Amino acid sequence: MRAPIGKEQRQILKKVLRYIRRYWGYLGCSVVLAAFTALLTLYVPILIGQAVDWIIGAGNVGFTELFSVLRKMAVVIFLTAAAQWVMNVCNNKLTYHVVRDIRKEAFDKLLHLPLKYIDGHSNGEIVSRMITDVDQFADGLLLGFTQLFTGIVTIFGTLFFMLTISVQITAAVVILTPISLFAASYIAKKTFSMFRLQSVTRGEQTAFIEEIIGNQKVVLAFSQEREALEKFDVLNEALEKCSLRAIFFSSITNPATRFVNSLVYAAVGVIGAYLAIAGRISVGQLTSLLGYANQYTKPFNEISGVITELQNALACAGRVFELIEEEAETPDAPDAVVLQKADGSVCLSHVYFSYTEGQKLIEDFCLSVRPGQRVAIVGPTGCGKTTLINLLMRFYETNSGEIRVSQIPIKDMTRASLRDNYGMVLQDTWLCSGTIRENIAFGRPGAREEEIIAAAKASHAHSFIKRLPHGYDTVIAEDGGNLSQGQKQLLCIARVMLTLPPMLILDEATSSIDTRTEMQIQRAFEKMMQGRTSFIVAHRLSTIRGADVILVMKDGSVIEQGRHEELLEKGGFYAALYESQFLRSGDA
Repeated sequence: MRAPIGKEQRQILKKVLRYIRRYWGYLGCSVVLAAFTALLTLYVPILIGQAVDWIIGAGNVGFTELFSVLRKMAVVIFLTAAAQWVMNVCNNKLTYHVVRDIRKEAFDKLLHLPLKYIDGHSNGEIVSRMITDVDQFADGLLLGFTQLFTGIVTIFGTLFFMLTISVQITAAVVILTPISLFAASYIAKKTFSMFRLQSVTRGEQTAFIEEIIGNQKVVLAFSQEREALEKFDVLNEALEKCSLRAIFFSSITNPATRFVNSLVYAAVGVIGAYLAIAGRISVGQLTSLLGYANQYTKPFNEISGVITELQNALACAGRVFELIEEEAETPDAPDAVVLQKADGSVCLSHVYFSYTEGQKLIEDFCLSVRPGQRVAIVGPTGCGKTTLINLLMRFYETNSGEIRVSQIPIKDMTRASLRDNYGMVLQDTWLCSGTIRENIAFGRPGAREEEIIAAAKASHAHSFIKRLPHGYDTVIAEDGGNLSQGQKQLLCIARVMLTLPPMLILDEATSSIDTRTEMQIQRAFEKMMQGRTSFIVAHRLSTIRGADVILVMKDGSVIEQGRHEELLEKGGFYAALYESQFLRSGDA
């Protein structure tokens, strides 16, 4: 059952306070300065009242006393401004320290989330939580710190000073105050869910925009501009509707409180005028009371705005905390084995796995790979080839069964050491923003220049690198910039050739490379795979003829197993697949 809105907000606020407690020094300083600022501000109406009382009438002005009051007023105003400046510095430091910690924790959690979370959420939606929601939360938190403390102190301080002048007027103000509080509280509760919906819809829009930007060529190739625009319009209209509703209802808070505050000011004016005529207070004191009435009501207007922003901030913070509180990967056991260097043996025993409960994928999978063997994995799309790689790398945990590397169950070893023993070249390339040199040395940041060049030469990337404007110092943008898909793939291959781990995973590693370069790469792979256990996922069967074992997968199971020649002789699924690729084109 969904928790009431009020309870949900309190839970989020408690989580925020845990981060704030780390910087109690800034918080304490801000509170003290807020109180100091408020008290100085409240002292000004007293000085104004004293100044008014020294202006007795025409030709009857106590200039000496008046100038003395004005000097005091100037000092108070200066001290107030200085205190406000220091308070704002503390608030800024406190806010952005808290936001930094939350964003860091969210990013750290992102790095330790299981792959199924990343696969189950769009990149744009995750980016929206990490960037947009955190920024919105920062804005609301900063406004809260800046105005909330000062406002609260001003309210109670004003009542105290008013009480010293007139009990009757103070009582009238206190009686009218609950109306303002009730109006603000009622509207605030209604706006939280609307701001939450706004944040979710904004995340959906961000995800769609990122999707279109990342696949613009495909959109243009299939002439889907109109359809993309129509879908964007739907999302944009949805965001507009929920934003307007949130802003509309939240904006009612300010007029409602202003109306009540006007009643307070009018009550002070009427009652104060009556008491002044009766001689119970002076004109200067009436002036002070009217000033206090204005100062008393002002925080309610500011706090109403703060409450509105806090609704948005808490809604955004809630989405960020959802990410932070996601269940992370099962941590490595304290006594987990650190696999120094695998001997290359891999054994899968009765492995079962499915992404979705009730939807079968890999069932009773058994495989024994000897050190140095080349295992090719082929089969139709969706048969479980990539899933098998994910299980070998422990990106996903098996539902049942066991996987061993070097006779050690992979569940009993650290993930980092397991993955360090694999070198991966995937069909989907990934390059980071930086130089060519940095990208090649991604797995070995301390690699020597000659080692980097040797790896580039081995992958046949050296020639095109030397043609770049600055060679190995050429800076490329995220995902390769202006490099071709084949060039990016060569850099990824060079990256693996630099590390040369004991086991290799090649997932359609040459799919984006022309035939001539592919032949060169295959020769480089032959050298690289010497003495190394290799798993080769392939659609092009020409690349796996020399494999020691070919696994033919279908519906998550191995239906055929053997060498290339043996499988052709069987005349089964593999033979049919091979014939469909080569015999029809005369490439037998």
